[in-house]
Amino acid sequence: MSGKDDIDLEDDFTADDAEDAAEAPVVEVAKTNLTKRRLIDNLLEERRLNKQLAEYDFDL
Repeated sequence: MSGKDDIDLEDDFTADDAEDAAEAPVVEVAKTNLTKRRLIDNLLEERRLNKQLAEYDFDL
């Protein structure tokens, strides 16, 4: 029975190593995607504000 426990521990150890290795690239991709999303949001906000400014009735 202790042999089976050893195998379970080794499997868990290997799984932890694989998860740690996989997390680093995902974090970088998430940061890149977030940066791109913020850039797109800023551009859309600028367009929206320019449109409002162009349509604004200054004679009020």
